[in-house]
Amino acid sequence: MKKFRLLLVAAVMFVGATAFTHAQSKIAHINTQDLVEAMPEMKAAQSQLEKLQKTYDTEIKAMAKELDTKMKQYGAEADSKTDEENKKRAEEVQGMQNNIGAYRQQALQDLQKKEVDILQPILERAKAAIQKVARAKGYQYVMDSTQGGGLILAEGYDLLADVKKELGI
Repeated sequence: MKKFRLLLVAAVMFVGATAFTHAQSKIAHINTQDLVEAMPEMKAAQSQLEKLQKTYDTEIKAMAKELDTKMKQYGAEADSKTDEENKKRAEEVQGMQNNIGAYRQQALQDLQKKEVDILQPILERAKAAIQKVARAKGYQYVMDSTQGGGLILAEGYDLLADVKKELGI
């Protein structure tokens, strides 16, 4: 009977220890910002966005130059014009200023939309690679260790090198 009890206690302890080790989750971390910046698609995307931004900047500068020219011209001719003509010119200048502001706002919105459209597939590819590598290595949780990402301690396994290898970078 004592042997049976001892065997039962040993079995319960073995099952408890096994359950405890299975209950522990494997956790890894990765700096997704470093990963995305290392991807070749990201460099091409940044180049494309910079080109678009330069185009908008050139347009805005041209509009501003035209406005400045008109303001100087109208300022020089103000004394020789009637009050009604000066009023119309002031309204024209105000309209040009409003147009520049509206164009600037629209350009900013277009740039933000283009950025989302370009970056979304890159981020999805990175996420898929992270999930694939984490599952292959048996990790249940992967935390983002990007600065300000909310991770306080990052002493676990870093998946960055493995995911870069998966992506071929």
